[in-house]
Amino acid sequence: MIRMIRTCAITKENEIIFDLEIEELNEDHIEWFWVDFSKPTMEEVQLLSSHFHFHHLAIEDCLDDYNQRPKMDFYEGYQFLVIHAIRKKDFKADELGLFIGKKSLVTFHKDELEELEQVWNEISELETLKQGPFYLMHRLIDRIVDEFFPPVYKIESELNSIEDNTQDDAISELMDQLFDLRTDLSRIRRIILPMRDLLYRMISSDRLNFLKDQHLYFHDVYDHLLKLTEMLESYRDFSSDIRDSYLSVNSNNMNSTMMTLTVITTIFMPLTFIVGVYGMNFKYMPELNWHYGYFVILGMMSGVALMMFVYFVKKGWLKIGKKSRKG
Repeated sequence: MIRMIRTCAITKENEIIFDLEIEELNEDHIEWFWVDFSKPTMEEVQLLSSHFHFHHLAIEDCLDDYNQRPKMDFYEGYQFLVIHAIRKKDFKADELGLFIGKKSLVTFHKDELEELEQVWNEISELETLKQGPFYLMHRLIDRIVDEFFPPVYKIESELNSIEDNTQDDAISELMDQLFDLRTDLSRIRRIILPMRDLLYRMISSDRLNFLKDQHLYFHDVYDHLLKLTEMLESYRDFSSDIRDSYLSVNSNNMNSTMMTLTVITTIFMPLTFIVGVYGMNFKYMPELNWHYGYFVILGMMSGVALMMFVYFVKKGWLKIGKKSRKG
């Protein structure tokens, strides 16, 4: 059976050792260690309780099928954090649980996390590991937050594309794209806002004053989350403006179409009346026997239609040669 537990230990000589057995992590020459539970089996999950002695409530939070809200709980000898990463294919949340002690970092996740893999692969190149597991925790959170930016910038680009409409797509297609983007914005927002609140708690908590040497790092991450929040709020307003603009254009085009149809119907009303009158076929209608009657009536109908057409154009009820930019 393939074990889904990885270990990384930093010795007191600042050397890095991978793939130690969990029992070896408590040896005297180990300064601190990182254990990663990636999609573990239930047998491996038992180690959280039997070996690390984590609180059962924190373990339950890791195992729950639904995502926990990003949070920070304090237990004796360690802190438990839940943070969220963005799943790039559908902008939903991937949960990562972290147990942080003075000499240990234990991460738990049910799905593969690209950001965690990047940090794991870079750990042998880091020169500041002597700062301990809290620095590595910052590294993980910072990498996860940095990965929030690409999908947000992508949404900005797509919103600009919808506004410009260089492909002259139909308004109905643009509205479908816009509502899809607003759905993505809502999903990303539900991830970023709780993460922002979590970072605020971390930098404001008196119980984490032992992190004072690293507060600047966490302040930097918090600033990134504030920027992301502001961007999301501005994009929501931007998308609302685009939606209102296209709804207005669509309504205006519909009104123009209805006006045109109404004008055409109105023009044909007197023509229909004239045709109706001379279609009654009474025997003693003088015009029926007139040699030029047919042509005179046609001319009269054409004249009536032309005069009404010119009148409606001058009134602005029938626009000729004008097309909406968004049409």
